[in-house]
Amino acid sequence: MLEDGTYDALVFDAEEAEGGGVAVELTILAGQHKGAVVSVVSPDWSGDALDLLGIPATLVVTDGRPQVTFEP
Repeated sequence: MLEDGTYDALVFDAEEAEGGGVAVELTILAGQHKGAVVSVVSPDWSGDALDLLGIPATLVVTDGRPQVTFEP
């Protein structure tokens, strides 16, 4: 589990999640957790999950709860 904070990440796997949204696998790009893999479900994504492959993302962990934002 990552400490609370903001992390630069890259999406290396994505698929539609049960119940809607997208399940993504992220790798952390810098800092002491560089190379760590994090799995996150983003309920707000409504596009094709494959469109997320290889794009940068920002992972924010607050009170142990991750939230991901995909870069344009």
